[in-house]
Amino acid sequence: MELATVRHDWTHSEVKALFEMPFNDLLFKAATVHRANFNPNQVQISTLLSIKTGACPEDCKYCPQSGHYKTDLERERLLEVEKVVEQARLAKQKGATRFCMGAAWSDPKDRDMPYISKMVKEVKELGLETCMTLGKLTNEKAHALSDAGLDYYNHNLDTSPEYYEQIISTRTFADRLNTIDHVRDAGMKVCSGGIVGMGEQPSDRYGLLMQLANLPQQPESVPINMLVKVKGTPLENVDDLDQFEFIRTIATARIMMPHSYVRLSAGRSAMNEQMQSMCFFAGANSIFYGDKLLTTENPEADADMQLIKKLGMNPETAEDYSDEAVAASLSSKVADKASSELFYPA
Repeated sequence: MELATVRHDWTHSEVKALFEMPFNDLLFKAATVHRANFNPNQVQISTLLSIKTGACPEDCKYCPQSGHYKTDLERERLLEVEKVVEQARLAKQKGATRFCMGAAWSDPKDRDMPYISKMVKEVKELGLETCMTLGKLTNEKAHALSDAGLDYYNHNLDTSPEYYEQIISTRTFADRLNTIDHVRDAGMKVCSGGIVGMGEQPSDRYGLLMQLANLPQQPESVPINMLVKVKGTPLENVDDLDQFEFIRTIATARIMMPHSYVRLSAGRSAMNEQMQSMCFFAGANSIFYGDKLLTTENPEADADMQLIKKLGMNPETAEDYSDEAVAASLSSKVADKASSELFYPA
């Protein structure tokens, strides 16, 4: 097995064969690939802030931010730059090395771009990597974000091309691929993954990973989300995904995309420590850290740090920044078990 070879020609049958390996064999193979390409005892930590909440015109069936569904989510306008920077400063103090900003838009409007660019510039001045998820991008707007210094742009494929129309009708699968192309053309790094547990078939999970791995350049970051069922959305009563199937998804993603960070994203609040630990062993090496993940629950930051310490793992520091305060801050947080809240519900 070529442990560091990146392929872009995965077939459906090959992915299916990985998923259907005996569980221990699959995890062993994934862990072997992971150890060949990463420090297996380091985890990259990001914090995600919703900078504009609710009233999204898209009809994604999983999303409480969609204006098509009646949820308890309160709508908020675009946050002021100063408030975003203050939250980024707090995130850095709590140990994040990347600050992600998400807006419930179909796409960013021209009037918003100056504010968005200013956010990026001022967050970067704190010594943090920056990431945004703002919906569809034109090539022009992708270049504007790149010029502002944005490091990563998140745009998930969500699911397989075959199941996609069962989840969203207001944006095509091709639209998503086009945005990723624009992000690449502008020189930014790509964060793209999907959501499992939306009532899809196993073949759709194969198809999602195949689409991601077969992109001309694989995403640098691959968030794997477990559906968070929110009352008022069309998927609120969908059957739970078997936890072993989720771990298989993590392991297969690691094998297929050996150089990518595989992130445990939404849904971690429903995972016990043992399940999260198994995901780390299977190749997950990134988490969102903090009390809220956009508008869904995320395990408390201090619980995250306690688990990382319990496993003998360490938070990864950003090598591009002389940021010794990150490690010191994390060590302090673990020691004093402080229980302050990073973000309040939006």
